[in-house]
Amino acid sequence: MIGGGGTGIGRAIVRAYAAAGAAVVVADVDAARATEAAAELRTAGHTAHAMSGDVRSREQLDDMIAGAAERLGGLDILVTVVGGQVAFVPAVKLHEMNDEDWETVYDLNLRYVARAVRRVLRLFLEQETGGNIVSIGSVTGFMAAPKQAGYGAAKAGLYSLARTVAAEYAADGIRMNIVAGGAISTAVNNANPAGDRVPEIPAGRYGTSEEMAAAAVYLASDEARYVTGQQIVLDGGVSVRGPFPE
Repeated sequence: MIGGGGTGIGRAIVRAYAAAGAAVVVADVDAARATEAAAELRTAGHTAHAMSGDVRSREQLDDMIAGAAERLGGLDILVTVVGGQVAFVPAVKLHEMNDEDWETVYDLNLRYVARAVRRVLRLFLEQETGGNIVSIGSVTGFMAAPKQAGYGAAKAGLYSLARTVAAEYAADGIRMNIVAGGAISTAVNNANPAGDRVPEIPAGRYGTSEEMAAAAVYLASDEARYVTGQQIVLDGGVSVRGPFPE
């Protein structure tokens, strides 16, 4: 099941999992987007279902996970993609951020993921077949996040959550890992004039949704069966560059 699979990075992940042979449930808050994505995959000969719901609602989130398991005859992989800040609340310094905006960012980047993880862990344990959880994170989770403090703090929480899942459930064959993106070319980033950070990226370009998708598929694959509680960073070298000009 891919949450947030109707567009952007999520849509790329849906395509990549289907191409790798997975039967997928595309979940998105926009029913039309989810339906379109699933129809595209079925046209290409893949097994795909569409579901819609708001991840901020406990009831809708539970219904989507239960519905995905029912439609697929069980669930092996959960991918959480929904997140962000600038698309939902203003980018401001920490002292200027109000409580409502902070809660919105936390709901969209950490709280729903924790709820989904708890729910799917119970399902994996009931199935006794193990399982994989992959969450889309961000380099802001381990770097400073100017004007995105809530987003950075929430993404840091994802990595802590993954480490705990690894420690508590690896013996059950359950793994959780994070794909931490840097500046990735998406509709939101491309529409944000302040987001033109290419000169600051050692690789000289934004990353792509397809590159994020490839990492997400790898982490749920047998090739990564000994990888859990980890964070793969796709940032073109931003997080490891030196602070001094050449």
